[in-house]
Amino acid sequence: MKVNYIVVGSGIAGSVLARRLADEKNQQVLVVEKRNYLGGYCYDYRDENGILIQKHGPHIFRTESEKVWRFLSRFTEWEDYQHKVLTNVNGHYYPMPINLDTVNQFLGTSYTAETVDDYFASNRTNPTEINCVKDVIESQIGPEFYHAFFEKYTEKQWGLSCEQLPPEIVARVPIRKNRDDRYFTHRYQALPKDGYTRMIQNILDHLNIHILLNTDYQDIKDSIECDHIYYSGSIDEYYNYCYGKLPYRSVTFQFETYPIEQYQPVSVVNYPNNYDYTRITEFKHFYRKKTANTVIAKEIPGSDGDPSYPIPTNENKELYNKYAAIPNEKVTFIGRLGEYKYYSIGQIVESLLKGDLPY
Repeated sequence: MKVNYIVVGSGIAGSVLARRLADEKNQQVLVVEKRNYLGGYCYDYRDENGILIQKHGPHIFRTESEKVWRFLSRFTEWEDYQHKVLTNVNGHYYPMPINLDTVNQFLGTSYTAETVDDYFASNRTNPTEINCVKDVIESQIGPEFYHAFFEKYTEKQWGLSCEQLPPEIVARVPIRKNRDDRYFTHRYQALPKDGYTRMIQNILDHLNIHILLNTDYQDIKDSIECDHIYYSGSIDEYYNYCYGKLPYRSVTFQFETYPIEQYQPVSVVNYPNNYDYTRITEFKHFYRKKTANTVIAKEIPGSDGDPSYPIPTNENKELYNKYAAIPNEKVTFIGRLGEYKYYSIGQIVESLLKGDLPY
């Protein structure tokens, strides 16, 4: 079998790249997906109550790029959605990111927009060097908020202490001096009206695009010829772990259904200090679905399972660079796993719409 291009993976990276190849090159593209569904980590489905469930956790589309917005709008209508997150500390809910209400509710104070920075100015630390996540956070918001809101959450998420994690993981802690409780403030933020899976199906709906589901690329690579491969899987897996495995954090989702209208007041609640899970998502909030039942997912981070989050320590970056330096004109690695870099959906699409296609 001969095609012009093979795209490995049907997540947002592989799908957008496949569509660009089909549109702009007008040549044959084969999308190879090891799962039995399209969408990768963006896959979603409706349960028996009509609630749209995001199988791999919440994905909130946001971008500042009009180009990205216009591109994706070709394939979906949008559900207006402003993401809000609460953090459960000592049994109380507080807005996150930290805003004026978070400070006053947590401290029992009455700071104003003009005076709230007085608290942080008098409590933030002043380390001689910023060497780790702990230094970053304490130098911006002080030890009290660091210990209550960030320390244990970060350590659960990454499986390392905040002293071991590089500062760029949280280069800046957002602090709002007003009462804006939106998690994101991007120009464009919304959810695909019929879900991410439907949007990705529409992206891949092109005469030049052919799809193989339930197929591991390694099983077919010797039977299909192509001019170039775009690979959105793990770069270390592609090279059969010849330099060793790149470390990732994985997430186990514990889904639970309750015969109640609402489990929590917003779609996502963080749990920094209690329990093994980092957060709980209640899916019906995303589309304001009215049902007698509700579905939640508890996120439990770990080291086993599908790779989700690259761990950007210097040692891991050096290992990735060894893989990236392997001469290979046949393959371009894309996306979060291929580039060993955390991307949001908007960032992935923006990176893949830049410039001319190289092959």
